[in-house]
Amino acid sequence: MKQYVVYKRVSTEEQGKSGLGLDGQDKDIEVFLKNFSEEPYTVLAEFEDIQSGGDNRRPQLDAALEMCRKSGAELLVAKLDRLSRKVSFIAALMDDPKLKLRVAQMPFADKFQLHIYAALAEQERKFISERTKAALQAAKERGTKLGGMRDPTMKRNAAMQVKANAEAKRLIEVIGPMRDAGKTLTGIAEALNSMGLTTSRGSKWSAMQVSRVLERAAA
Repeated sequence: MKQYVVYKRVSTEEQGKSGLGLDGQDKDIEVFLKNFSEEPYTVLAEFEDIQSGGDNRRPQLDAALEMCRKSGAELLVAKLDRLSRKVSFIAALMDDPKLKLRVAQMPFADKFQLHIYAALAEQERKFISERTKAALQAAKERGTKLGGMRDPTMKRNAAMQVKANAEAKRLIEVIGPMRDAGKTLTGIAEALNSMGLTTSRGSKWSAMQVSRVLERAAA
């Protein structure tokens, strides 16, 4: 029987108390178990940390990993960044011969694909951080007021815009050749979903979302 140990993480104490972020992880894991897991299966235990993804000192994750190594169960997470936001940490886990990792949102991804995804995600986060700082500095130099009630909203909107542009730039290398070969938007979306890739919001691809990426890349 297939065995899993589920691990979830939220970033702050407030998220842990309110359940914010946990519901989404629970749903992703439920979908994976229902549609993609080998049958029959059992979940040995669930562990949860309330801590930043940049901090690798997480007692519940350590307990989950220890149970996996002893039982032979697979560690199941909703998204790769629930483990860590550091590619070096994720790579070390994947190199552990006593540990097997499954990501609910990427049910068919092997270790090589997960490693690439983690590296791209880390690179994207660094790029977004630098671009956001540059955009805010440019706005400040133009005399735009960034303080007060508008400041959090402006920062969030700027970060979302930069993230969307960065994602389009990264994905066009995959989407572009398929489009040039005459593949339809729907066909491209199906191909991305089959590769286990998700949108920036963690959802499945649709023809409309593929179209938006092409438009952003062209702009």
